[in-house]
Amino acid sequence: MHVGVVTLFPELFGAFLETSFVKRAIAGGQLGVELEPLRQHGLGRHLSVDDTPYGGGSGMVLRVDCVVAALEAVEAKLGARSHRVLLTPQGRRFDQELARDLAARAHVSFVCGRYEGFDERVRGFVEQEISLGDFVLTGGEVPAMAIIEACVRLLPGVLGNEASPREESFSPHCDGLLEYPQYTRPASYRGLGVPEVLVSGDHGRIAEWRLAKSRERTQERRPDLSSEGKDDR
Repeated sequence: MHVGVVTLFPELFGAFLETSFVKRAIAGGQLGVELEPLRQHGLGRHLSVDDTPYGGGSGMVLRVDCVVAALEAVEAKLGARSHRVLLTPQGRRFDQELARDLAARAHVSFVCGRYEGFDERVRGFVEQEISLGDFVLTGGEVPAMAIIEACVRLLPGVLGNEASPREESFSPHCDGLLEYPQYTRPASYRGLGVPEVLVSGDHGRIAEWRLAKSRERTQERRPDLSSEGKDDR
Protein backbone atom coordinates (compact mmCIF):
# COMPACT_ATOMS: atom_id res chain seq x y z
CA MET A 1 0.00 0.00 0.00
CA HIS A 2 1.44 3.37 -1.06
CA VAL A 3 0.05 6.43 0.70
CA GLY A 4 0.37 10.11 -0.09
CA VAL A 5 -0.52 12.82 2.42
CA VAL A 6 -1.07 16.47 1.54
CA THR A 7 -0.67 18.53 4.70
CA LEU A 8 0.34 21.93 6.01
CA PHE A 9 2.13 20.24 8.90
CA PRO A 10 4.20 17.26 7.70
CA GLU A 11 6.23 17.40 10.92
CA LEU A 12 3.22 16.00 12.81
CA PHE A 13 3.77 12.65 11.10
CA GLY A 14 7.40 12.21 12.19
CA ALA A 15 6.91 10.17 15.37
CA PHE A 16 3.86 8.39 13.95
CA LEU A 17 5.81 6.94 11.04
CA GLU A 18 8.63 5.84 13.35
CA THR A 19 6.46 3.97 15.85
CA SER A 20 5.12 0.44 16.32
CA PHE A 21 3.45 -1.39 13.45
CA VAL A 22 3.56 1.59 11.10
CA LYS A 23 7.35 1.61 11.29
CA ARG A 24 7.39 -2.17 10.87
CA ALA A 25 5.19 -1.98 7.78
CA ILE A 26 7.44 0.66 6.20
CA ALA A 27 10.58 -1.35 7.00
CA GLY A 28 8.97 -4.52 5.64
CA GLY A 29 7.82 -2.90 2.42
CA GLN A 30 4.10 -3.34 3.01
CA LEU A 31 3.65 0.43 3.39
CA GLY A 32 5.16 3.44 1.69
CA VAL A 33 4.30 7.01 2.73
CA GLU A 34 4.99 10.24 0.86
CA LEU A 35 4.30 13.55 2.59
CA GLU A 36 3.59 16.60 0.46
CA PRO A 37 3.83 19.99 2.25
CA LEU A 38 0.91 22.06 1.00
CA ARG A 39 2.86 25.26 1.72
CA GLN A 40 5.31 24.42 -1.06
CA HIS A 41 2.47 25.05 -3.49
CA GLY A 42 1.49 28.38 -1.98
CA LEU A 43 1.44 31.66 -3.87
CA GLY A 44 3.31 34.92 -3.45
CA ARG A 45 6.02 35.91 -1.05
CA HIS A 46 4.22 34.31 1.89
CA LEU A 47 3.34 31.11 0.03
CA SER A 48 -0.35 31.58 0.80
CA VAL A 49 -2.56 28.52 0.35
CA ASP A 50 -5.82 30.09 1.56
CA ASP A 51 -7.94 33.16 0.89
CA THR A 52 -11.09 34.90 2.09
CA PRO A 53 -14.36 33.30 0.96
CA TYR A 54 -16.42 34.81 -1.83
CA GLY A 55 -19.65 36.21 -0.42
CA GLY A 56 -18.02 37.05 2.89
CA GLY A 57 -17.86 35.12 6.11
CA SER A 58 -15.42 34.30 8.87
CA GLY A 59 -12.16 32.43 8.46
CA MET A 60 -10.09 31.45 5.45
CA VAL A 61 -10.66 28.80 2.79
CA LEU A 62 -8.01 26.56 1.21
CA ARG A 63 -7.50 27.38 -2.46
CA VAL A 64 -8.36 24.78 -5.10
CA ASP A 65 -5.27 25.51 -7.22
CA CYS A 66 -2.88 24.96 -4.32
CA VAL A 67 -4.57 21.75 -3.16
CA VAL A 68 -4.72 20.20 -6.63
CA ALA A 69 -1.09 21.12 -7.31
CA ALA A 70 -0.08 19.36 -4.08
CA LEU A 71 -2.16 16.29 -4.96
CA GLU A 72 -0.53 16.01 -8.36
CA ALA A 73 2.90 16.47 -6.80
CA VAL A 74 2.42 13.70 -4.25
CA GLU A 75 1.15 11.39 -6.98
CA ALA A 76 4.32 12.13 -8.96
CA LYS A 77 6.26 10.87 -5.92
CA LEU A 78 4.02 7.80 -5.69
CA GLY A 79 4.50 7.13 -9.38
CA ALA A 80 0.80 6.51 -10.00
CA ARG A 81 -2.64 8.07 -9.99
CA SER A 82 -4.05 7.42 -6.52
CA HIS A 83 -7.46 7.01 -4.94
CA ARG A 84 -7.89 10.56 -3.62
CA VAL A 85 -9.52 11.07 -0.23
CA LEU A 86 -10.64 14.39 1.24
CA LEU A 87 -10.67 14.37 5.05
CA THR A 88 -13.68 16.42 6.11
CA PRO A 89 -16.49 16.29 8.73
CA GLN A 90 -18.92 16.17 5.80
CA GLY A 91 -17.59 12.83 4.53
CA ARG A 92 -18.67 9.24 5.03
CA ARG A 93 -18.06 8.07 8.57
CA PHE A 94 -14.96 5.88 8.73
CA ASP A 95 -15.48 2.25 9.77
CA GLN A 96 -13.76 -1.12 9.51
CA GLU A 97 -15.38 -1.92 6.18
CA LEU A 98 -13.93 1.25 4.73
CA ALA A 99 -10.53 0.44 6.28
CA ARG A 100 -10.56 -2.91 4.47
CA ASP A 101 -11.45 -1.22 1.20
CA LEU A 102 -8.64 1.34 1.46
CA ALA A 103 -6.10 -1.25 2.61
CA ALA A 104 -6.78 -3.24 -0.57
CA ARG A 105 -5.86 -0.29 -2.78
CA ALA A 106 -2.34 0.10 -4.15
CA HIS A 107 -2.24 3.91 -3.99
CA VAL A 108 -4.25 6.24 -1.74
CA SER A 109 -3.76 9.97 -1.13
CA PHE A 110 -5.23 11.89 1.80
CA VAL A 111 -5.82 15.65 1.78
CA CYS A 112 -5.69 17.16 5.26
CA GLY A 113 -7.78 20.29 5.63
CA ARG A 114 -7.22 23.34 7.83
CA TYR A 115 -8.89 26.69 8.48
CA GLU A 116 -12.58 26.89 7.44
CA GLY A 117 -12.36 24.09 4.90
CA PHE A 118 -11.82 23.72 1.17
CA ASP A 119 -12.90 25.63 -1.89
CA GLU A 120 -15.89 23.57 -3.06
CA ARG A 121 -14.17 22.88 -6.37
CA VAL A 122 -11.62 20.67 -4.61
CA ARG A 123 -14.34 18.02 -4.35
CA GLY A 124 -14.27 17.63 -8.12
CA PHE A 125 -10.68 16.37 -7.92
CA VAL A 126 -11.14 13.58 -5.32
CA GLU A 127 -12.92 10.24 -5.35
CA GLN A 128 -14.04 10.07 -1.73
CA GLU A 129 -14.66 12.13 1.40
CA ILE A 130 -14.13 10.57 4.84
CA SER A 131 -14.88 11.73 8.38
CA LEU A 132 -13.87 10.15 11.70
CA GLY A 133 -17.23 11.07 13.21
CA ASP A 134 -19.69 13.79 14.03
CA PHE A 135 -17.22 16.27 15.48
CA VAL A 136 -14.83 18.90 14.14
CA LEU A 137 -11.05 18.95 14.50
CA THR A 138 -8.58 21.72 13.72
CA GLY A 139 -7.15 19.77 10.81
CA GLY A 140 -7.10 16.46 8.97
CA GLU A 141 -3.74 15.21 10.21
CA VAL A 142 -5.10 13.19 13.16
CA PRO A 143 -7.79 11.54 10.96
CA ALA A 144 -5.13 10.72 8.35
CA MET A 145 -2.98 8.98 10.97
CA ALA A 146 -5.96 7.10 12.41
CA ILE A 147 -7.02 5.85 8.99
CA ILE A 148 -3.48 4.88 7.98
CA GLU A 149 -3.03 2.89 11.20
CA ALA A 150 -6.38 1.13 10.76
CA CYS A 151 -5.35 0.13 7.22
CA VAL A 152 -1.77 -0.86 8.07
CA ARG A 153 -2.78 -3.52 10.60
CA LEU A 154 -4.83 -5.21 7.86
CA LEU A 155 -1.87 -5.56 5.49
CA PRO A 156 -0.51 -9.13 5.26
CA GLY A 157 2.48 -9.78 7.47
CA VAL A 158 2.31 -6.59 9.53
CA LEU A 159 0.82 -7.95 12.76
CA GLY A 160 2.76 -11.19 12.69
CA ASN A 161 -0.26 -13.23 13.81
CA GLU A 162 -2.60 -13.44 10.83
CA ALA A 163 -5.51 -14.39 13.14
CA SER A 164 -5.33 -11.08 15.02
CA PRO A 165 -7.39 -8.99 12.57
CA ARG A 166 -9.83 -11.88 12.02
CA GLU A 167 -11.16 -12.29 15.54
CA GLU A 168 -11.77 -8.71 16.60
CA SER A 169 -14.54 -6.14 16.70
CA PHE A 170 -16.28 -5.40 13.39
CA SER A 171 -14.51 -8.20 11.49
CA PRO A 172 -16.49 -10.39 9.05
CA HIS A 173 -15.27 -13.45 10.98
CA CYS A 174 -17.18 -12.10 14.01
CA ASP A 175 -20.21 -11.15 11.90
CA GLY A 176 -19.38 -7.47 12.40
CA LEU A 177 -20.07 -7.68 16.15
CA LEU A 178 -17.98 -6.40 19.05
CA GLU A 179 -15.24 -8.70 20.29
CA TYR A 180 -15.86 -10.98 23.26
CA PRO A 181 -14.24 -10.26 26.70
CA GLN A 182 -10.60 -11.30 27.11
CA TYR A 183 -8.71 -12.40 30.24
CA THR A 184 -5.12 -13.22 31.16
CA ARG A 185 -3.03 -13.79 34.33
CA PRO A 186 -3.46 -13.46 37.25
CA ALA A 187 -6.35 -15.88 37.56
CA SER A 188 -7.66 -13.89 40.53
CA TYR A 189 -7.20 -10.19 41.26
CA ARG A 190 -8.79 -8.39 44.20
CA GLY A 191 -11.65 -10.84 44.26
CA LEU A 192 -12.17 -10.74 40.50
CA GLY A 193 -11.77 -14.10 38.81
CA VAL A 194 -11.75 -15.56 35.33
CA PRO A 195 -14.85 -17.31 33.88
CA GLU A 196 -14.55 -21.05 34.50
CA VAL A 197 -15.25 -21.94 30.90
CA LEU A 198 -12.05 -20.23 29.72
CA VAL A 199 -9.85 -22.50 31.83
CA SER A 200 -11.88 -25.64 31.15
CA GLY A 201 -9.91 -26.68 28.08
CA ASP A 202 -13.19 -27.39 26.28
CA HIS A 203 -12.74 -25.45 23.02
CA GLY A 204 -16.31 -26.09 21.90
CA ARG A 205 -17.74 -24.53 25.08
CA ILE A 206 -15.24 -21.67 24.85
CA ALA A 207 -16.33 -20.88 21.29
CA GLU A 208 -20.00 -20.91 22.31
CA TRP A 209 -19.29 -18.68 25.32
CA ARG A 210 -17.36 -16.19 23.23
CA LEU A 211 -20.08 -15.98 20.60
CA ALA A 212 -22.76 -15.48 23.25
CA LYS A 213 -20.72 -12.78 25.00
CA SER A 214 -20.00 -11.07 21.69
CA ARG A 215 -23.70 -10.89 20.88
CA GLU A 216 -24.55 -9.78 24.42
CA ARG A 217 -21.93 -7.01 24.46
CA THR A 218 -22.93 -5.78 21.02
CA GLN A 219 -26.60 -5.62 21.98
CA GLU A 220 -25.75 -3.68 25.15
CA ARG A 221 -23.21 -1.26 23.71
CA ARG A 222 -23.85 -1.06 19.97
CA PRO A 223 -27.35 -2.34 19.22
CA ASP A 224 -27.05 -0.77 15.76
CA LEU A 225 -24.54 -3.51 14.90
CA SER A 226 -26.59 -6.46 16.12
CA SER A 227 -29.25 -8.26 14.11
CA GLU A 228 -31.78 -7.40 16.81
CA GLY A 229 -30.86 -3.73 16.65
CA LYS A 230 -30.99 -3.70 12.86
CA ASP A 231 -34.42 -5.32 12.87
CA ASP A 232 -35.70 -2.63 15.23
CA ARG A 233 -34.71 0.22 12.95
